[in-house]
Amino acid sequence: MFHSNTELLIEYWRARRIGPMAPARASVDPSEFTPLLPQIFIVGRRGFGDYGFRLAGAFLADLHGRDLREENILNLWEPEDRHPLQMALETVRRRVEPLVVDADAWPEYGLPVRIELMMAPLTGLSGDVDRMIGLYQPLSPTAVLMNRKVQSLSIRNILSGGLGEPLPHLRLAAVNGRRIA
Repeated sequence: MFHSNTELLIEYWRARRIGPMAPARASVDPSEFTPLLPQIFIVGRRGFGDYGFRLAGAFLADLHGRDLREENILNLWEPEDRHPLQMALETVRRRVEPLVVDADAWPEYGLPVRIELMMAPLTGLSGDVDRMIGLYQPLSPTAVLMNRKVQSLSIRNILSGGLGEPLPHLRLAAVNGRRIA
């Protein structure tokens, strides 16, 4: 079970889905989820493993301390988490289902904030999945950051937004306790 805001955006996405295809990006009307807009983002797929922010709400900019437009979302993650997330994004793009990442948002020092990061594919005019709509949902109080900006994100778990279960195609490998794939 996900946070109620995550569930709300997943349900919104599902309601716009057309059969097995992802919803058209033109079918997304931000006025229908106004309270979530500061936490909403859209990334565009520029190529394999290259997902640049096209839009990022004020909460994301404040959390990271910068404008994220054009930055590859994978660059926000710890190096060992980038490949598993990249594979998960490519998988949900093909399977056309939402993705939920249970993650920690780490400041330069101090305690992390636990977040739920949801992403769901959107279809462009060409019929290809070329965008993802997403949500940053804090699961713990952001006050623990004490105005420090998030330096990196780390994965706790990657789940299918459709079933709330781990994606079956992902396999993590570890060497000396460090995830490498």
